[in-house]
Amino acid sequence: MTMTRRDLLKAAAALAAAPALGARAGAAPLPRDADIVVIGAGAAGISAARRVMAANRRVIVVEASSQIGGRCLTDTATFGVPFDRGARWMYNPETNPMVKLARAAGLDLATAPIGQKIRVGRRNARAGETEEFLATLVRANRAIDEASRGKADVACASVMPKDLGNWAGTLEFALGAGFTGKDLKDVSAIDKARAQDRNAALACRQGMGALIARLGGQVPLALSTPASRVAWSNRDVTVETPSGKIVARAAIVTVSSNVLAVGGIRFTPDIPKRQLDAAARLSLGSLDRIVLQLQGNPLGLGRDDVFIEQSNSTRTALLFANMAGSSLCAVDIGGAFGRDLSAQGEAAMVAFATEWLTKLFGSEVSGAVTKSSATRWNAAPFTLGAMSSAAPGGQGSRKILTEPFGCMFLAGEATHETLWGTVDGAWESGERAAEAALRRIGALKDEPAPVQKQRQQRRRTAPARSPGAPIN
Repeated sequence: MTMTRRDLLKAAAALAAAPALGARAGAAPLPRDADIVVIGAGAAGISAARRVMAANRRVIVVEASSQIGGRCLTDTATFGVPFDRGARWMYNPETNPMVKLARAAGLDLATAPIGQKIRVGRRNARAGETEEFLATLVRANRAIDEASRGKADVACASVMPKDLGNWAGTLEFALGAGFTGKDLKDVSAIDKARAQDRNAALACRQGMGALIARLGGQVPLALSTPASRVAWSNRDVTVETPSGKIVARAAIVTVSSNVLAVGGIRFTPDIPKRQLDAAARLSLGSLDRIVLQLQGNPLGLGRDDVFIEQSNSTRTALLFANMAGSSLCAVDIGGAFGRDLSAQGEAAMVAFATEWLTKLFGSEVSGAVTKSSATRWNAAPFTLGAMSSAAPGGQGSRKILTEPFGCMFLAGEATHETLWGTVDGAWESGERAAEAALRRIGALKDEPAPVQKQRQQRRRTAPARSPGAPIN
C-alpha cells in the first residue's frame, strides 16, 4: 500500500484540478485576520475551532469542500434515509467527550451490534467453527503484540501464525484491511498493538456527518474555500484562498496525511522534511462502502446484523445488513483488493457486492437490488484515502506530526498515537493542537486539569481491538 511516484503525481493533479468555488453563497466576507486559522472542517478542525472559541480568541475555519465533516460524511439524499459514507462509530463512551456533546445537541445515539456472525459458504458458522476462528484471532493478536515489544518495528504479516488454514483471508481482513485499510504486510506491528481498545461503540442515528455539522454550527467557517498557499514564520501565518488572504498568529492544519504528502497545499517555506517524511510513512489505507437497497429482505437477516465470511482469500468483505431497520445493506471492502476494485469504478464495486452476497445468501439477491451507491475515498481530492496506518518502522511518525514548526500545528487522526483511524482520535487531536496554539500566542498558560484527566483516562488499556468490536 506504499504510495508510488505515479500515485503522488495523479493525486496532486486531482487536487490542482479541484474547483475553487469561493465562500458560501450569502455568507459574510472572509475575514482578513484572526488569532488562529484552522484549515479543514472535519472532526479535528471543528474540535480545534471550538476550543479556540472557548478561550475567547478569534478563529476562522477554511474548508476546501462544500460541507462540514471531512471523512465524516452522511448521505441522506440517495436513499431517503441517512447513512454514513465515512466514519460511523464513536468508541469508549465513558471517556469520549463527543458522546456527551452529541447528546447535548439532541442527537440520538444507538449501541453498535456486538460481535460479527460468520458465514461458511451459504450457512452460518457452527459453534465449533466460531470458537476456532476466535482462538486463531487471539493467537494472531498475541503474536502482533509480542512482536511490538521487540527492538525493530516489523510488518504484522511477518509475525502471523503460519497455520491459519481457511481463516487466512478472514484474519487478513479483520486485522488488516478492515481495521487499517491496508494489508498486514504494510502495517506496523507497533502501531497495531498500540491501538487503543475500540469497544462499546455508538452510532449517531442522524449520521456522524450530521453530528460534526451540528457541533460546527456556531463555528466561523468558509466552505468551498481551499487553502492554496500558506506562508509561515515564527511570528505569524498568511493563508491564501480564492476568496482572499487571512493573516493569523498561528495556524492549525488538519488535512489528511496523504494531502500533506502530495503537496495539496503549498507551504512557504516548505514543511520541514521531518514532518513530510512522517506524513508519507502514515499514508492512508483504502476502505470503502458499497450500499445496496434490497427489497424484501432476501438475505433473511435481522436489524443491524453484521457478517464476515470464512475465507482463505483477501477478496472478501464485511456485511452490515438492514442498517437501523432499513432495507440498506452495506458491504465494506479494503486493503489492496478494495483499492483495486475502487479504481475500477462504482459499477464494478456494486457488481462485486452483489456477487459476494449471492455467493453467501443465494441468487435472490441480484433481483432484489433497487438502488445502490458506493464510496471512493481514494479518489476524493481533499482526502485521498480513508484512514492513516503506519508503515513498518513508521509508528513514531505520529508523534513527529504533533511537533510544531514556527507557528504551525498539525492535527487529525494521523497524529493520535492510540486512537488513529477514528473520529474520537481526530477530535482529541484538534483539542490538543488548539491548546498548543493558544499557548503559543499567550492565550493559555497551563493545560486545564479536566483535559489532563481526560487524556489519562483514555490511555490504551489493551493491545488490540476486541473481536466483537465493529470495524469502522
